[in-house]
Amino acid sequence: MRMVDIIEKKRDGKELSTEEIRFVIDGYTNGHIPDYQVSALAMAIFFRDMTARERADLTMAMVNSGETIDLSAIEGIKVDKHSTGGVGDTTTLVLAPLVAALDIPVAKMSGRGLGHTGGTIDKLESIAGFHVEITKDEFVKLVNEHKIAVIGQSGNLTPADKKLYALRDVTATVNSIPLIASSIMSKKIAAGADAIVLDVKTGAGAFMKTAAEAVELATAMVSIGNNVGRKTMAVISDMSQPLGFAIGNSLEVREAIDTLRGHGPKDLEELCLALGRQMVYLAKKADSLEEAEEKLQEAIRSGRALEKFKEFIANQGGDPSVVEHPERLPQAAYRIEVPARQDGVVAEMVADEIGTAAMLLGAGRATKESEIDLAVGIMLNKKIGDSVKAGESLMTIHSNRENVDEVLEKIYANVRIAEHAMAPVLLHGVVTE
Repeated sequence: MRMVDIIEKKRDGKELSTEEIRFVIDGYTNGHIPDYQVSALAMAIFFRDMTARERADLTMAMVNSGETIDLSAIEGIKVDKHSTGGVGDTTTLVLAPLVAALDIPVAKMSGRGLGHTGGTIDKLESIAGFHVEITKDEFVKLVNEHKIAVIGQSGNLTPADKKLYALRDVTATVNSIPLIASSIMSKKIAAGADAIVLDVKTGAGAFMKTAAEAVELATAMVSIGNNVGRKTMAVISDMSQPLGFAIGNSLEVREAIDTLRGHGPKDLEELCLALGRQMVYLAKKADSLEEAEEKLQEAIRSGRALEKFKEFIANQGGDPSVVEHPERLPQAAYRIEVPARQDGVVAEMVADEIGTAAMLLGAGRATKESEIDLAVGIMLNKKIGDSVKAGESLMTIHSNRENVDEVLEKIYANVRIAEHAMAPVLLHGVVTE
């Protein structure tokens, strides 16, 4: 088998065999196939696409390129949730304890994020003492006994995907549906979940800017998951403005606590219920989505979800008193209001640029080496569709430095006030098999 023949075959729009795809991924992972040949194949895939079978084979070849996580020792159906990214996306902090409160195992493998704010682990580490440095045996034991635990991502999970992603980044082939879909799904499948619920974002703060693109990606990922034996579905959700009010690590933990109390932002609560009811249904803990949602709402009303969050924090070394006393979370030295410059209605709030403003404060990482400031971030006081008076606060900046001129400039450049505007639709649809 020769790499040049495989490149030529895909260049001409023909379907690659399972063996040819494995040959490429195995050879690239172990260094026998050079970057320039895989670059050529990636570009051929970009233009010629892949069939559903090819996409599934590519995904599984990347899964098998490294370590896979065996969760078979955990009782019950393990349902994982994955978001394609966004700004102020606090859903995991809410969903994990909420779903676990219904006796559904949540075995979460998370990383530290690059971008606007930290990843799930960074956010949880805002809580004093919380840590994810636990053994796999401890991880399994915690999930079996308490239904919830979070562990750091294994360094040898899908090494082929890491190499291929870095190559796509410098060869203008990132924006390819089969390559994006197989990249995301390989990591989820390697992490051992039985069923996967995807939150595919669309809008200014998302990778997929239009709903049509988001549906295309969601359909590709759902197809891959179901083709390789993982029950998979996707929710298409809006990211034209930040989700909820909080952007920043400790700020998002506080917002998650409010939401678990039943007092969180309406859009965050709505999305958590939309994703959560699918997780409950796939875990076979409800006979319908309506029943699943009622069970989730009852877990919030009864306080069971909040108690599960406290239990989860304590089990991983954290201080559970922050749930009752969120002022014990890291707090910034300065709170700086961002006043509206005119009367009107908030018509636009460009999500990714507002996220960048939070990163400029230190809430996220520009590079892997960047240090995160867990206390800083931005709280929204207005959302799209809200009326505002000149001088009224649009946002509150939480900063550990007094001079935030560049942050203010970034915010004002990306918030538009007009005479009329409507709030965007949060949920654009559901994709199943």
